[in-house]
This record gives sequence, structure tokens and C-alpha cells, in this order.
Amino acid sequence: MNRSNSGDRRDLPVPGGHSEAVGSDPDRVVRPAAQARANDVVVTRALTKRYGDHTAVDAVSMAVRRGEIYGFLGPNGAGKTTTLRMLVGLITPTSGSASVLDRRPGDREALRRTGVLIEGPGFHPYLSGRDNLRVLARYRHAGSPRRHRFAEVDEVLGRVGLADRADDRFRTYSLGMKQRLGVGAALLGNPDLLVLDEPTNGLDPAGMAEMRELVIGLAAEGHTVLLSSHLLGEVQEICDRVGVIAGGKLLTEATVSELRGAASLLVRAEPLAAAYPAVRRVVGEHRALLTATGIRVDAGRAMAPEVARAVVASGADLLELRTDEKSLEEVFFEMTKQEVPA
Repeated sequence: MNRSNSGDRRDLPVPGGHSEAVGSDPDRVVRPAAQARANDVVVTRALTKRYGDHTAVDAVSMAVRRGEIYGFLGPNGAGKTTTLRMLVGLITPTSGSASVLDRRPGDREALRRTGVLIEGPGFHPYLSGRDNLRVLARYRHAGSPRRHRFAEVDEVLGRVGLADRADDRFRTYSLGMKQRLGVGAALLGNPDLLVLDEPTNGLDPAGMAEMRELVIGLAAEGHTVLLSSHLLGEVQEICDRVGVIAGGKLLTEATVSELRGAASLLVRAEPLAAAYPAVRRVVGEHRALLTATGIRVDAGRAMAPEVARAVVASGADLLELRTDEKSLEEVFFEMTKQEVPA
């Protein structure tokens, strides 16, 4: 929700090109017109964190839009967690700027509207899941009636699928249950923004599927979700947009479909010597590539009938014609210059 200031104010420069409004609401960040979007929940500009000679996060500029699931994708040690820690005010940037819900990172109002799960959940092992959340709710809603806090805890436990195990001690929970309780803690106060650091880390396939369904459901309820992950398949399944980070640098930011690119057509025909020139004439010489197994055509599904007719007209036998998209894994390893695992 945007807020306007009244009265006089003076604008001071903030590293990275932002202006900071100082006046009746000194924690509100005013972005330049080129960056301002009404639906931006998180914005960073040249956000940087150095530890001595080591640059953990290097001039990262990104934007998370309201209502989306944004995947912050990168290998271990890429700078994901450091970036998230800066966004929630746990550590201070070396340079650059950030806005979270139109506030400074770590601002009381921003934190009230943000649910956080970073570096795994931490709970009292001998308390039940319910009692752990009640302790947190007491601090989250200091001064509110106990019955209201207890009702919210029960509601959250139901949302994360732990109502049946709510009274069991935390130490008896599986890793997946512990992660879900961590998300439940982040949901206290019904935040606008959820920041989840590797929420599927260490989970078995069943636990990963449960977490995936939970995150998708939270976004459907209207929460904005910023999650980090090194698991490309999970990001491809649930995220609307992705920021790819490696070596502390943001390599790109796009939708999953944009990253994967338009589908190609794969053509298998015999003899290729007859089919290949015919396909090139139809799609253009620079959009058809002869490979060891056939012809790869830089065109989408809509061109398939025309390509098929061209192959048949050439006298070649059409053995196979199908669409093919790169996986997010292939794109990621191309961008980071790593080898795709066999």
C-alpha cells in the first residue's frame, strides 16, 4: 500500500540513485519515476554487500511484483541468503538501496507486513507446534487479547496442514513438518509479503510436493512470495518470475517462459538431404539447423503444419515432428557456464 507524506520534506540522495523522503514519514522510500511501479513490493537498486575483500552480493537490482511467486535462483553460495537478510533488515548493505513494501528494510511497519523464514525454522524442541506458535504470536501481537492470538494460531496450523499434529512436540516432527511450521510462523499476522529461504531444502519428494502446494495456495490467497532456491525443477513448477544469481551478480530477471524461450520444432525425416533445403525455404535459412539426429527449427507450434507439408513435398519421409522447449535447468547451466549434470 502506497503512503503519501504531508508537510515539508527534503529529499536526500540514497546510494544507487534512489531518493529518500525525510519528513513526517522518514522510513518511506521514494523511487524515481523510472523505477516506480504501483505493484512493486520489493525493489533493490545496485544492492551490494562486501565482507572485507569478498563481495557476497554485487550490485543486485531486482523487483518483486505484488501477488506473484518470485524465485530467487542460484547455486549454494551465490548470494541468495545474504540478499534476503538485507531485505529483512538482519544485515546492512555496504552500498545500494532497497525498498520493501515502500519502506526501508527492517522498518517496523515493513516487518509487521512481512513473514520471514530464513536459514531454517528455529523452535523450542520440547514445546508443541501449537505452543511454539503461541509464544511467537504473543510477541507478534503484544497487547492483543489471548483468545484472538490463540484463534489465529489454530487457523495458521490448519493452513499449513499441521492441525492434527499441533499438540505434538516439535522435536517429534519430520523435517517437512518443521518447515511447514516455519511457514506457519511466517504467516502470523497475515503478512502481505512472505520471504522464504530454501523452503524445500532437505525435504524428500513428498515433503517437497507438500511445500509446493502450500506456496501455490498462499499466492492464490493474495500473498506475495519471494523464495530462494537452488532446485531448478521446483522453481520451474511454481514461480511466476525468476531472478538468476551467480557469484553475487544478478544475471537476469524474467518469467519462466521467457527464460526458457520459444519452443523449437524437432524434425526427423529421411533423407535429410531432401528435407533440410525444403524446411529452410519455408522458415528461413537462419532458423533451421541440421543436427546429428534431424532438423531443429527455431519456430513455434503454429509453424508445424507448414513444415510438415514442406517435408512431404520434398519427397522425404516424415518420421517425427514435435515441439521441444529447453528446461529451466538447461537455461540456468548455460547462463552460469556450468555443465548440465548427466
